[in-house]
Amino acid sequence: MLFGDYMKNFAEHLKYIRTSKGFTQRQVAEGTKIAERIIIRYERGAGKPSFDKLWALADFFDVSVDYLMGRDWNPPN
Repeated sequence: MLFGDYMKNFAEHLKYIRTSKGFTQRQVAEGTKIAERIIIRYERGAGKPSFDKLWALADFFDVSVDYLMGRDWNPPN
């Protein structure tokens, strides 16, 4: 899989996990200390997270980094 594919999967998985858990983009931003505009860019596939931000998102949603990056296709319970 190419890196661009992972970024597309990241955008899709981030939006899926956020909406399935009932969070707004603002709530995710506040909970992760990542600017809301950055969360929006990630969900549009227009930005790639640093390792620190990726880990913060995985911790916030209680999912693996592999899930967020599309390496694990099983959504969390």
